[in-house]
Amino acid sequence: MELFLHLLETYGIAILIGLVLFTIVIYDVFIQKKHAIKHNFPIVGRLRYLLEMIGPELRQYWVANDKEEMPFNRAERRWIYATSKNQNSTFGFGTSELLYETGYPILKHSGFPLHETKASYVKDDKTGIPCLKVIGEYNNRTRPYRPTSVINISAMSFGSLGYRAISALNKGAKMASCFHNTGEGSVSDYHDNGADLVWQIGTGYFGCRNKNGSFSLPKAVAKTKKYPTIRAIEIKLSQGAKPGKGGILPAAKVTQEIAEIRGIPVGKACMSPNAHNAFSTASELIDFVEQLADATGLPVGIKCAVGQMDFWEELSKEMKDRKQGPDFIVIDGGEGGTGAAPLTFADHVSLPFKVGFSRVYSMFQKLNIEQNIVWIGSAKLGFPDRAIIAFAMGCDLVNIAREAMLSIGCIQAQRCHNDDCPAGIATQNKWLQAGINVEEKADRAQNFIQGFRKELLALSLAAGYNHPSQFSPKDIEFSAGVNVFRTLGDILGYEKKSVPFTNMQDYQATP
Repeated sequence: MELFLHLLETYGIAILIGLVLFTIVIYDVFIQKKHAIKHNFPIVGRLRYLLEMIGPELRQYWVANDKEEMPFNRAERRWIYATSKNQNSTFGFGTSELLYETGYPILKHSGFPLHETKASYVKDDKTGIPCLKVIGEYNNRTRPYRPTSVINISAMSFGSLGYRAISALNKGAKMASCFHNTGEGSVSDYHDNGADLVWQIGTGYFGCRNKNGSFSLPKAVAKTKKYPTIRAIEIKLSQGAKPGKGGILPAAKVTQEIAEIRGIPVGKACMSPNAHNAFSTASELIDFVEQLADATGLPVGIKCAVGQMDFWEELSKEMKDRKQGPDFIVIDGGEGGTGAAPLTFADHVSLPFKVGFSRVYSMFQKLNIEQNIVWIGSAKLGFPDRAIIAFAMGCDLVNIAREAMLSIGCIQAQRCHNDDCPAGIATQNKWLQAGINVEEKADRAQNFIQGFRKELLALSLAAGYNHPSQFSPKDIEFSAGVNVFRTLGDILGYEKKSVPFTNMQDYQATP
């Protein structure tokens, strides 16, 4: 006892500090459930939040400004974080952008903006924006699908992301009434929380592959029956981060569970082939699409980054002649990409979205078949202004990936490929994943999607429209230097055909 009192007298402050720190550790790890960073890195995590709080002042003198960081700058991340937390997402003191900088976009508002009425939203959801087209309607699929949201969660596999992140995104998608793309890692039980699913099938045919890696139609049909929430199938030809190269899942992420879901060996790096073995021409691709659609009754589409145009020329002509083919086309841009990718592929392969999409869309438009297809844009489109530009170019839907990750706690640590994501999202490490409160993050994903749509509606009304798909290239102008602005239509060389629209309530989801 005397020794303890002596130690307390001698080292009293140190012991007190130690007790405080110990208490913080216990609280962060075992009691608080909102912050993954605090759970995974107690004390240090709190230091991060403290530094983040005074970050603007520090950066003003020593580091970067709000517009310099990449791939998403601090201002963009702040908008996502605030929206996902239902906090104030407005900015003060005017724009900090250079409005005359070449390529800067301006959305032109109407002299007579529209008032919001009951016709401006679906039922009681004032953020609801359904797709104006029905996927699979043109090709008379057995189970056509009208997405209830024009903003949806893009392809991120279970494997690349952990089970808690997938669960949170799926539950958030359910609450926000948007669909959730599974990514090429197949469908897992963590995708089965009620949201509509788009099942992505890549070159590895995970979830529908034979032992030799070839495609199995019976297994694909069985998968759609096991998970009735699958509303469409997406065949991934390539993605913006690594087009022409298959998916990469590091060995550290290939757990027993993931290996069973994908049908691959445990603990070995999963390298998808760079091309499909079920088809090798545009005509064979259409055959594959029709075979899969006939067997499952579901709409079937493709996802592709844009490079050489001979493939698109062949595909568009075949679809025109045969009156068959993909029900939807997802165009990914070179600026997109979650997960792991070789640096050169990420930086230099695949055209950026605006260039790639406009080349493909205009090619189909010249054949007068673009209206038969549901067009989906992908690649860093998770902000209202960029989404509006995509709609004006001809997109019917927009898929977002990294922005959805940010909404559930991603801090852009860029550790996705190392299995040590500090936020517990892009990792299979159980300790790091334990910091994710699924219900809390699901709420944030829901808030983000709904907040995103709310701003889309506000922009649409400001321009005199009720739906973002009503924007056309003439409504957007880009700076070409001081006092020189050109419309998007002049730059693209085409104008989008107007999409029929009455009011939001007439575009209800298909059963």
